[in-house]
Amino acid sequence: MKPDIWLVRHGETAWSASLRHTGRTDVDLTDAGRAAAAALAPRFAGHDFALVASSPASRSRETARLAGFPDAQVEDDLRGLDYGEFEGMTTEEIQARGGKWRDWSVWTGDIPGGETPAAAGKRARRVLDRADAAGGDVLLFGHGHQMRIVAAVALDLDPTAGARLLFEPAHVSIIGREREVRALRRWNDRA
Repeated sequence: MKPDIWLVRHGETAWSASLRHTGRTDVDLTDAGRAAAAALAPRFAGHDFALVASSPASRSRETARLAGFPDAQVEDDLRGLDYGEFEGMTTEEIQARGGKWRDWSVWTGDIPGGETPAAAGKRARRVLDRADAAGGDVLLFGHGHQMRIVAAVALDLDPTAGARLLFEPAHVSIIGREREVRALRRWNDRA
């Protein structure tokens, strides 16, 4: 039987608060982000996880620590989407370039020097394979776009279906199962 997979988006950073695409840049949690991450701890108390893993970014590792998991395993495949030349920019700034960028979206547009949702979907598949092998429920700490892609792939959808799954900082989502298939049990929930 496939485990429940609990997804947690890292707490707020200055860049997430200003809607800047944050992949490779290691941005710290804000005070509000740290408080929200710590508020997650009671939610997980008493739940036995076979695997707890985090993106290598400090914002995800700090969220895991504050939520009660200082020893979360670092999982490179949970790293944020690589935004290439668009790192640190907002969608509005990218669209302001005009021309082919006017209707740009991370889900449908080119990401010069970056990673496509399909490539991130391959990383998501590896994460899910590891989760399935864990032997029990799994808790993953990561980033907005990548966690949305993990969810889409877990639900046997195209990685770009993550566009339809909003995921706020320091929120929890659970992918469970309905008989033999994975299904959303809870989405974008606050502790």
